[in-house]
Amino acid sequence: MVKRDCPTCVLVEPVLRGLGAAVWCQDDAGWFPGDDTELELSYRLGIETVPTLLRVTDGEETARVVGWSREQWEELTGVAGLGPELPEHRPGCGSLSVDPFRVDALEARYGGSGLASRRVELADLEDEHEALFDRGWTDGLPVVPPTPERVVRMLRGTTRDPAEVVALVPPDLVECTVEKVAVNAVMAGCLPEHLPVVLAALEAASAEEFALHGLLATTYFAGPVVVVNGPVAARIGMNSGVNALGQGNRANATIGRALQLVVRNVGGGVPGGVDRATLGNPGKYTFCFAEREETSPFAPLAADRGVPGDAVTVFAGSGVQPVVDQLSRDPESLSRTFAACLRVNAHPKLPMAFDAMLVVSPEHGRVFREAGWDRARLLAELEQLLALPADELLRGAGGMAEGLPAPFEGTLPKFRPGGLLVASAGGDAGLFSAIVGGWVAGATGSVPVTREVRA
Repeated sequence: MVKRDCPTCVLVEPVLRGLGAAVWCQDDAGWFPGDDTELELSYRLGIETVPTLLRVTDGEETARVVGWSREQWEELTGVAGLGPELPEHRPGCGSLSVDPFRVDALEARYGGSGLASRRVELADLEDEHEALFDRGWTDGLPVVPPTPERVVRMLRGTTRDPAEVVALVPPDLVECTVEKVAVNAVMAGCLPEHLPVVLAALEAASAEEFALHGLLATTYFAGPVVVVNGPVAARIGMNSGVNALGQGNRANATIGRALQLVVRNVGGGVPGGVDRATLGNPGKYTFCFAEREETSPFAPLAADRGVPGDAVTVFAGSGVQPVVDQLSRDPESLSRTFAACLRVNAHPKLPMAFDAMLVVSPEHGRVFREAGWDRARLLAELEQLLALPADELLRGAGGMAEGLPAPFEGTLPKFRPGGLLVASAGGDAGLFSAIVGGWVAGATGSVPVTREVRA
């Protein structure tokens, strides 16, 4: 195997012609009879350097020599006195089949990736970005065309088999393979190293207890929110700090978007179809962030939920409600602020109806850390503060028709057991935290789900 652009290949041309060997050329179909300008043979034979001399016996390779070495060529061919006018040794050049600019296309064309996805042929004058809009495969924003080369490159981000079924994706309960997830991850703008997190998020969101079909079909605001824990967040450059819930970080933005595109393109969850949200929320484009573990007063959220290390927690969230408290310097006072803001989640007179996630910023978190409060201590305090008096919850109380229908005595908790999650994120400056309102709680709605991120 040779290429004309390689000085060593040109050097050994007389030797090759004298041997009468079958020679394939990678870059000039007219130089030798063997034409490998499509690089299929070089790829399939694993040629990394040219010239490469191979001995083939009964259709099987039995020996190879890379570069020029008179001694090794004579040993392989059994012919003495090769190239007496040539130097004893000369290294070769890189094969075109391992050129970084070609390798993805070659793997997609000839490799063992076995891409099973249907190819969509576009007309010569059809704009590929507009074609994706026209076919309904976007979320309203432009997507990256998922060429075979890009999908192959994305699949390098995981060791999982492209044909492995990751989940039955609601609402249509369609089998979704690793390859299908990779296709949508390409469209979302992910990097290959993001793919394991997307796969874990899809596994969590497709779990029966998460009730993704119901989450889509509801007229409420909510959609999947992805919280990432573990070293993987730093490895792939996720944002847990300044503007963690906002724009500007590729990993945060594209991982959440990839999950939403899988639900749309594989599961059939299309707005106006099964997705019946009255208003929706911008987080249904993407809502994904990493927990800020290094300064948190709490253990990682996923670890507290039984999955230590690299993991994702998917929560049915409806948007962000700011919490402002710039004066509290003790945990009791700050907890009362949190409780007052949490009470209005969905409606102040609806107990145990909607879940929520409290995202505590570093400055607020410092108050709890210095007082020695962990997540369990904070949740216990909030549970007491959010025991709601019966007379305030009845229909008509406070001049509001909304409320509970029947009189009762005592109190009711604002949240069902496990219905309030607490996470940590945000920049160093700012005495602000956030509440991410949830959806209908428990057996009648969605339960947060945590899954391990697997390579």
